[in-house]
Amino acid sequence: MAGAKSKRRAIDGILIFDKPLGMSSNAALQKVRWLFNAAKGGHTGSLDPLATGVLPLCLGEATKFSQYLLDADKAYITEARLGMTTATGDAEGDVLEMKPVNVTLADVEALLPRFTGEIDQVPPMYSALKHEGQPLYKLARAGETIERKARTITISDLKVLGLEGDRLQLEVHCSKGTYIRSLVEDVGAALGCGAHVAALRRIKAGPFDLTQSVTLEALEALHAEGGAEALDHLLLPMDSGLEDWPVLDLTEQTAYYLNHGQAVRVPGSPAFGKVRLRDASGRFLGIGEMTDDARVAPKRLLRFEP
Repeated sequence: MAGAKSKRRAIDGILIFDKPLGMSSNAALQKVRWLFNAAKGGHTGSLDPLATGVLPLCLGEATKFSQYLLDADKAYITEARLGMTTATGDAEGDVLEMKPVNVTLADVEALLPRFTGEIDQVPPMYSALKHEGQPLYKLARAGETIERKARTITISDLKVLGLEGDRLQLEVHCSKGTYIRSLVEDVGAALGCGAHVAALRRIKAGPFDLTQSVTLEALEALHAEGGAEALDHLLLPMDSGLEDWPVLDLTEQTAYYLNHGQAVRVPGSPAFGKVRLRDASGRFLGIGEMTDDARVAPKRLLRFEP
C-alpha cells in the first residue's frame, strides 16, 4: 500500500528565487513549494523560461500581497544579438532576416535617449497577453497574427554595458508590462540591422535584487541536509515587498474592529493611499486603505487573533 501523503505546511513568507535558465515561472513555484512542503504558494508575474534571475515567490498568507509585487518596477541585463531578427524576438525563434552589423558604441548611445522615459510599446505576438481568451503565443504558434495596441510604459534608465562584435549588452530599469524583447527589436531596427534577445537576466523586482536571491542548487542542498524546515530561515517577512508604504500601529481595539470589516480612525494616518498595519507587538496584520473621511478601511488582512 502506498504511504499516506505528508500534510503540507502552513508556512508564510517570500522567497527571492534565482530562476534558472529553461524553467517556467510555474515550474519554479511548484518546485519551491515541494521543497518547503508548503500548502500554498504563488509567483509575482511570469519570467520567461529563457530568462534567469529574480523571481519573488510568495508562500502561504504572503500570496495575498503578490499583486503589489506584480505591479512593481523591474530591472534587467540583456544581451542582444545584432544583425538577426527572429519570429519570437529571442534565440528560440526561427530566423527571419540577417543583416550586416556596422554599429559603434557611439551609434548605440546616440539613440538610447529615444527609448528612455515614457514610450509606446507594441506587445509581441509571443506573449501571454490574451485575445478573446487565448494567449497570443498560442495564436502565434498557429500562424495567426493579431493587431496589438501600443501600451505606454516607462523606461527609467537604459544604458550600454558593452558592445563586442554583434553582441550588445544593455541594462534596463522599467515599469511593469515592459517587454525586453520588443525593446531589443526596436533598438535593432533603429540601428538598421535588427536584433533579438540572446540572453536575459532579471536583476531586480520591486525592492528585491540578486543579493537576496537563492539558487535552486542551494535550496536542494539545504533540503537534502535538513528537510523542509532547513529552508525556513530563507523566507523574508510577508510585508518586505511593501517597505515604502506608511505603517500604522493599531491598538487591540482598533485591530479588533478592522478584523471585523470596520473602518477605524488611527492617529497619525496619512491623508490617502494604502498603509501597512501592525499590532502593538509589531506583528504585520495586513494592509488598509484610507477613506475619504480620514479613516482606515481593511483592504487585505491576514488571519490573526486580535
